[in-house]
Amino acid sequence: MTPRVWQVGALCRAIAEFLDARLNPVAVRGEISGLSRPSSGHLYFTLKDPQGQLRCAMFRRSAALLDFNPSEGDLVEVQGRVAVYEPRGDLQLIVESLARAGQGAWYERFLRLKAKLDAEGLFDDARKRPLPPLPRAIGLVTSLGAAALHDVATALRRRVPHLPVVLAPAAVQGSQAVAELIAALEALYRRAEAGELDVILLVRGGGSIEDLWSFNEEALARTIVRSPVPVVCGVGHETDVTIADFCADLRAPTPTAAAELVARPRADLLQQLLAHEDRLRSALLRRLDGNAQRLDVASSRLGRPSARLGQQQRRLSQLGDRLGHVVQLRLERAHARLDALARARTAGATQRLQRDGDRLHRSQLRLQLLDPRLVLQRGYALLVDTEGAVVTRASQTRPGQSLKATLAQGEVDLTVAQPRLL
Repeated sequence: MTPRVWQVGALCRAIAEFLDARLNPVAVRGEISGLSRPSSGHLYFTLKDPQGQLRCAMFRRSAALLDFNPSEGDLVEVQGRVAVYEPRGDLQLIVESLARAGQGAWYERFLRLKAKLDAEGLFDDARKRPLPPLPRAIGLVTSLGAAALHDVATALRRRVPHLPVVLAPAAVQGSQAVAELIAALEALYRRAEAGELDVILLVRGGGSIEDLWSFNEEALARTIVRSPVPVVCGVGHETDVTIADFCADLRAPTPTAAAELVARPRADLLQQLLAHEDRLRSALLRRLDGNAQRLDVASSRLGRPSARLGQQQRRLSQLGDRLGHVVQLRLERAHARLDALARARTAGATQRLQRDGDRLHRSQLRLQLLDPRLVLQRGYALLVDTEGAVVTRASQTRPGQSLKATLAQGEVDLTVAQPRLL
């Protein structure tokens, strides 16, 4: 017999009517995977078990009646009706009610491993290290074809374009993912131990619990905790949590956030440098001001050489006057003693008087030698520059410099023709 020729839409409607008549309503038990919550309020997910999977849609009216928040890996029982989405010819289950049926197998494995590693201390905050404030280079582990690579590269290029990034590619999903992730991390560990990088990013985009399961494997968890430098794990979306997140030194909600955590914007660093520069400039100016004040005080105490010379001359004159007075007193006393002596001792008194006179004369000579004016009278002069500084060496002068010479009598203004160094 020649089969009937169907229109595509008509065949889809016929299948939908057949399924509705033979199966609906149905109750199905399975594990939630690929859960999506668009802004419309509807829920879309896949219900699966080891033998198969079925697309599900739960519209806002039914979703609003839920008494719990379903999540990835939940084992649930749903009631609804099997239908065909005619525009695509897809088989789907329209869910009208949803209830917990216990936690799914994937999630149970996750909890068992989490409890085991937590008991061993792999998640302890005490072993986690702070991120370097200014890393010299960043290691990155992700898939070459992942959107996470583009997101991380964009964030790093925007915030720290001057930092080198060492990429160690690895599969992030599938049977080979765990081995490749471990190999990529160990390759970066060797470079970190050689001082070539200071922090490592382990990232991938979102997905179902099965898609992310490579990051829940024990071997990868133990590799992460052996890192010689801090590891930032940014796997999935904000609601996704993996064992790798607990083992890492820091968990980021997304790959982009992981990049931003280790990449302080260059503009912030430049602003900080400017602030340091301002503080250093202010401190230097305060130091210079203080030194200038101390110099002024020292200068005022030192005074000008000519003033100090005049002071010394006045003091010397006072000492000469005092010495003359003392000598006069001694002479008067000597004359008194001579008058009191008997004429018989006149010769001895005369000799003593002569000796006293000689001593007096020598004292007067010594006093005269101490007078600076005698030095000037011998043809010497006291040279000072226009600032009043005493000039004692030819190296202190320059051609055309104005000097003042103080002589025994009066002063002379001079101009230097050519200094001659001896």
